[in-house]
Amino acid sequence: MKSDPKIKVKKRKKLASVLGLALDGSKLDGVVLRRTNGAVQKLQSFSAQLTLDPLTAAPELVGREIRNQLDAAGVRERHCVFGVPLKWVLAAQTELPPLPEADLQSLLQLEVEKGFHADAAELQVSNSRCALAGDKQFVLLAAVPTAHVAALEKVLAAAKLKPVSFALGVAALQPPDEKSGVMALLIGESNVRLQITVAGGVAALRALEGAIENEAGRKTLHTDVVAREARVTLGQLPVELRNQLKTIRVFGPKELAQQLADEMDLRFEAVGLKVEAVSAYAPNAFGVTLPPDASVSPAFSLAARLLAGQAAPFEFLPPKPTLVEQFVARYSSGRLRTTGAIAVGVALIFIGIVAYQQIRLAYLRSQWAHMKKQVAGVQYYEDQIRQYKPWYGGDYRSLAILRALSLAFPESGVVTVKTISVREDGTVNCSGNYQDNSELLTVQAKLAKIPGVTDVHYEQGHGNKVPLQFAFSFKYTGGQP
Repeated sequence: MKSDPKIKVKKRKKLASVLGLALDGSKLDGVVLRRTNGAVQKLQSFSAQLTLDPLTAAPELVGREIRNQLDAAGVRERHCVFGVPLKWVLAAQTELPPLPEADLQSLLQLEVEKGFHADAAELQVSNSRCALAGDKQFVLLAAVPTAHVAALEKVLAAAKLKPVSFALGVAALQPPDEKSGVMALLIGESNVRLQITVAGGVAALRALEGAIENEAGRKTLHTDVVAREARVTLGQLPVELRNQLKTIRVFGPKELAQQLADEMDLRFEAVGLKVEAVSAYAPNAFGVTLPPDASVSPAFSLAARLLAGQAAPFEFLPPKPTLVEQFVARYSSGRLRTTGAIAVGVALIFIGIVAYQQIRLAYLRSQWAHMKKQVAGVQYYEDQIRQYKPWYGGDYRSLAILRALSLAFPESGVVTVKTISVREDGTVNCSGNYQDNSELLTVQAKLAKIPGVTDVHYEQGHGNKVPLQFAFSFKYTGGQP
């Protein structure tokens, strides 16, 4: 929760250019302004209908849709000020007695908890104060659900934008004026936004639903609804503030704005209110020179006021304190000072350990750089030895097996060998051809008598024509044949 805009936060750096965005229903308006030498220059502008709702759709998809619109308009500016839809805003009014500022803050906290049907921790709250007689104050509390703000931040991050302010478009069009009271009416896509500024603050904020109907793409403005709700809103203000209201200003599309201005003039002429349809900015609207083609819009007003250094009446962007500010805010009280000192000591010890580790790692890396080439050479020879070592054994087992077979088989060629396979466990499989069965039996008998040969097993013999085929196996356990 943000309790009051007067609380000091980290000063925002001045920007030379900024993107102003204003969301009205599904319509997104944008304009890029740059300030140079006391003048504001318009670089790009666009208007688009979004197909996705920032509050319900996936932030990545909404951000991509906005990014596509920005790319199509040639917008490269990342810093933006965003006009929050007025229908997101909850409003409550209260009066404050003359109290010290610290006590006023506590009282405002209670009014927030009493005035909104939501937990104060789940709201981003700002307020505007109007001066009353006897040092009293009339306060308008404006709140946006924190979930809405968080969703909007994710959307803008997905669109590769960096928000510097979340404000209200109608408040940028008509900021508070201490000289006279103004009722501002802003005609939007689906509603009319109403704001009353008086006695140096904003006294009322409302989104008048049902005042506009869209039929077959054509807008119909119900001026009687606007007039009735304007009277109701005025009746909710203290008489002291109501009597200071002098002007009604209408913003929006030219034809609809003039239609509403004419109707409001008829209905409020008797109470002495001046009504005007605003079609252009005043020469000194922002204290800077404006481009001649500047169209009156919330997006332009938001961007221009930010570049001119004029604070928004309501700010809903949560402050982003630095780590140092968070630490100081947490441990600055007397009771936690000792705990803070201990935490600082632990942090310094940790930093020292990390620094030592980094120095040690740097030293070891240096040592490794000197021996890396020699280690690579040793590794190469180890790999060679590991690869070829099995070929240089000293037992000559395969040669011994072949010698045993040569001693058992006759030299006449009556029994011949075609294949010999030797397994790791010493099992030898032998197959071939024979012409005389007695000679084959003689071979097996001789083989069984050779030292190191065991388990001679005749496996098969088949065929009807000479030469016949045979296969047998035996186990060689070692020894000298």
